[in-house]
Amino acid sequence: MVIDDKTRALRTLIDTAVLTPVGRLVDASNATLLCSIDGGEENIQVIYKPIAGERPLWDFPDGDLASREVAAYYISEVGGFHLVPYTVLRDGPFGPGSVQQWIDVDESIDLAIYGQSDEPALRSLALLDAVLNNTDRKYGHLLVDESGSLYGCDHGVTLHSDPKLRTVLWQWSGEELEPQERDQLNFLLTNLDRTYLADLISGGEIAALFRRISQLLERDAFPEPSDEWPAVPWPPF
Repeated sequence: MVIDDKTRALRTLIDTAVLTPVGRLVDASNATLLCSIDGGEENIQVIYKPIAGERPLWDFPDGDLASREVAAYYISEVGGFHLVPYTVLRDGPFGPGSVQQWIDVDESIDLAIYGQSDEPALRSLALLDAVLNNTDRKYGHLLVDESGSLYGCDHGVTLHSDPKLRTVLWQWSGEELEPQERDQLNFLLTNLDRTYLADLISGGEIAALFRRISQLLERDAFPEPSDEWPAVPWPPF
């Protein structure tokens, strides 16, 4: 993905500028703050999730959710998916946390209908979720901007070492991978930086990540719902 000067400048601001909280997403189970950044002529908004505001999860005892958000962005970028908004781990007004670029969504789109369609971008997100072992892909975590581009958000409960895939995107269950998808998975296997990931997730989770990618390639197909755990998160929105 080619980064132009405007995007590079925006990301520099997200990396370094002062975060000013302007609101809170009250439906979130963990502290999730809408913050503004002074971008000169432009007011930039981001989502800041401080580690200090996370509720402990019994099934995710290692690390923190913010680091998983950053790892999901990194994997999406390396694999050429480009489906996670720019996300960094940095300090903020309530300590270290993940900071993610805000996406202005098209409010006219019915996400439940869109999420059940055969949009190619959704198929790509379904494959990324299989790589990430996403335990919570809901319709409300689909972000479609006004240009029609799709992004996925809320990746704090991903990358567990045990199989836990729960998603509303089962349209391609069992379908054979396309050549480009195989290329993406092979590229991940050879280009993911284990040292970088080790600062974000545990060694066991890194090993499981590479194992999932290899298994997807061996099976040459999208995963199918398991009968050992709920296949769809509840509520689905």
